[in-house]
Amino acid sequence: MVGTAARELLLVIAVAAVGLLLATVVAFTPWPVEPGGPAPSGLVDLQRPAPTEHSGSASG
Repeated sequence: MVGTAARELLLVIAVAAVGLLLATVVAFTPWPVEPGGPAPSGLVDLQRPAPTEHSGSASG
């Protein structure tokens, strides 16, 4: 009985590890570029907006 439970737990951990590996590969693999098609998808590049000048104050 203990051997069956250990084997099942090992199977669950192996399937989870394979799922994490596939998710990582998909997240970091570049998408193919097609001529005339949409821009390729990728991870988001976060940038700050350019500073703007404000005249006056917000308090009144």
